[in-house]
Amino acid sequence: MQRYLYHMVPREMVGQELMPLHQLREISPHLYERYTRKYSDHPERMKLLTRKIPHLNCLWNDVVHFLPIHPFHIYSLLTKLAIDIKENLTFYRIPIQKLAPNQNVIYLYSKDNYQGPAGEIKAEDIKILMTDDYRELTQLPTATIDYFITEKEKGKNFGLFAYIPHILSLGKVRVDDVEIITWNQMIN
Repeated sequence: MQRYLYHMVPREMVGQELMPLHQLREISPHLYERYTRKYSDHPERMKLLTRKIPHLNCLWNDVVHFLPIHPFHIYSLLTKLAIDIKENLTFYRIPIQKLAPNQNVIYLYSKDNYQGPAGEIKAEDIKILMTDDYRELTQLPTATIDYFITEKEKGKNFGLFAYIPHILSLGKVRVDDVEIITWNQMIN
């Protein structure tokens, strides 16, 4: 059975590969600036770009980030909570084998260990990922659900992927031949 991970389709891209922000800065400074702008919405978020990733011995902006869960799960919960969202967000649906040439880890993004955007990533929150062992998540973590409910009550903008484990891949990933899905599409 094929196993997938997901990455939001960028509005603008150079070539047919997803690449770390660090590499994008060298190839396309204007795109780098565009895609790092999201980190400036909070005084500490810019520090994410220089956050060290244990076991990979690199920085946050040296890896490509993926979701290990179909984005419909996120869309469905946000819709049930009556949170105003874009209906047509698109994601690459990428077979896990595409990451085989890279070094990969799972960032568990646990609520207990998370120290905010400027805090260090704890080594116990990073697990080496062998692509043959990868399993897609089938439900959102309880911490994510609680986070969405709490942030909705506060009436704030919030992160769509809080406390959802991330797959971090050190290297580029070709996407020229992968399926593009819309997050409001039911899982097939």
